Amino acid sequence: MTLIDPASQEDEKSVQIAVEAEKAGTDFIMLGGSTEIDSTKMDRAVKAIKKEVSRGIILFPGSSAMISRYADAIYFMSLLNSKDREFIIGHQRKASTILREMGIETISMAYLVFEPGMTVGRQGKADLIGRDDWKSAISYALAAEMMGMDLVYLEAGSGSPTTISPSVVSKLKAILKIPVIAGGGIRSASSASDLLKAGADIIVTGTIAEKSSSVFEELRPIVETVHSFPPTND
Repeated sequence: MTLIDPASQEDEKSVQIAVEAEKAGTDFIMLGGSTEIDSTKMDRAVKAIKKEVSRGIILFPGSSAMISRYADAIYFMSLLNSKDREFIIGHQRKASTILREMGIETISMAYLVFEPGMTVGRQGKADLIGRDDWKSAISYALAAEMMGMDLVYLEAGSGSPTTISPSVVSKLKAILKIPVIAGGGIRSASSASDLLKAGADIIVTGTIAEKSSSVFEELRPIVETVHSFPPTND
């Protein structure tokens, strides 16, 4: 999946990234981020991208304001290791009735932020999980699974110099029954491959697409690597 933050650039640039990402073979476009934007901006970005791209758009909201009825689905996510209850249940409570009225598909997801965390760690007031702290990761992830969440997202932070530790991914996959997403710091086919070999079900790239002068050239090797792995049985 390719993550695009509408707050990082004008809509025209977001559309360009989405078009190039689709050309490179990305499976879905994720739209959102940790910087606060309102629903008007989200609506405009989603509609602009949908005019040019056929891939499904999944919202990746940093708050209850980052919602658009025009998206195909939304991650109804809880930052479980936040020190602020707003990111655990507050924004979710505020958004629940609005989302029900919109009729948009909600995908429940546990969001876990690891060191170094970057902007999302600061904005989400995360009690960062150590890069190799698989015990804490498992306790959070199992709690999420037992609460009925559909996915677990392991986040190193956009622009992180390192990815999630593959060893943490493999330990989680050995015990979890729900899919694992890995994001943050994935800038090459080899780093994606390491996470896929460890068992990651979904790979998310963001910064590499937004900062690149050639999104297609940067993403294509990563996407090809992801698609070369056989699907999991989750």
